[in-house]
Amino acid sequence: MHEILNDLNWRYATKRFDPSQKLDSATLYIIQEALRLAPSSYGLQAVKYLFIESPELREELMGASFGQRPVVDASHLLVLCAYREVHPVHIDEFASNVARTRSLHENAVEGYANFMKTSITSRSPEETRSWTSRQVYIALGQLLTVCAQLRVDALPMEGFNREAYGEILGLEAKNLTAVLVCPIGFRHPEDPAQFQAKVRKPLADLFEIL
Repeated sequence: MHEILNDLNWRYATKRFDPSQKLDSATLYIIQEALRLAPSSYGLQAVKYLFIESPELREELMGASFGQRPVVDASHLLVLCAYREVHPVHIDEFASNVARTRSLHENAVEGYANFMKTSITSRSPEETRSWTSRQVYIALGQLLTVCAQLRVDALPMEGFNREAYGEILGLEAKNLTAVLVCPIGFRHPEDPAQFQAKVRKPLADLFEIL
């Protein structure tokens, strides 16, 4: 079996983390870089990733996560956020970054920036939040794959109170909304979920060749 398939078969939604094991800085850097390099629509990256280290904050967030222990037991708690609104200034900053990174004059990217402004700013607030939230799910896929390759366990969570997270972390003032929560770290040796067979549909049920 190809190595990447071994990695993906290794991973599972870890229900119990070992609180005594912590990610080292080198591994954490790779995970952060993997998220930075994740694809996004237009390349705009209308997202923000919060690494919650404060034990006090994590205890408070566990209460907003229906008491789920991984929020406090995992090595790190990652809150994946999306922009609530996308303004022309965000697109201008993106265009300047493109020009600077690719050694272009800003006039060379002005047309694309204007196209983005017309497309993005014409959306309703609900459409914008739906679109930026989908960018977080794209990044989550990359996060889970890289964690599996690094033998780092992860638990993607939608089961939390978004409004409470927003209040605790002051997200609205930062133009952010919490989309997903993902504790990362190392499985507890007694986590029963790790011994359960992975259940997936067979290939024939998932793929159709036309």
